[in-house]
Amino acid sequence: MSLVTAVLILFGITCLPLLELRASIPVGFFRPEVAHVLPWPAVTGVCVVANILIGWATFWVMGPVVMCCRRWRWFERAVWPRFERTQHKLKPYVDTYGEWGVAVFIGVPLPGTGTYTGAFGAYLLGLDRRKFALANALGVLIAAAAVTAICLLIQNGVVADESWIKRMFMKEIG
Repeated sequence: MSLVTAVLILFGITCLPLLELRASIPVGFFRPEVAHVLPWPAVTGVCVVANILIGWATFWVMGPVVMCCRRWRWFERAVWPRFERTQHKLKPYVDTYGEWGVAVFIGVPLPGTGTYTGAFGAYLLGLDRRKFALANALGVLIAAAAVTAICLLIQNGVVADESWIKRMFMKEIG
């Protein structure tokens, strides 16, 4: 496998919603074809850059998509009021915690959190682009540090062979 192919595989997996770097970093660590071409710092770096770019692109696209959807009556009547209610409920938390709350939400390496949902939520809550860019970068770095640490523990044998952490990570990529 070439270097370009390995990078494209990692980038492609990182682009998948709900998986993002939570799946692409373990693939880079434990798939022999990828691990042979890229050392672990490069794997983490590729996945971090890809995930940050995805978050920024998603946030940037949200404005035009929502404006386009609001032209449809059914969206304006059925969907938009729900978005506004959510916005009003969560706005005090964003005002209190700001981009730090969004960063922690993006950074928690659990299903349902991540760059896509963080960008969507930040847009609905009215977070400006600069604050989201910072929150996204911090959140991705938090998630990458957590996933990389777990992968290094597994790779170096610190995590037992039959532990739930190893089974979860190995099942995810196997």
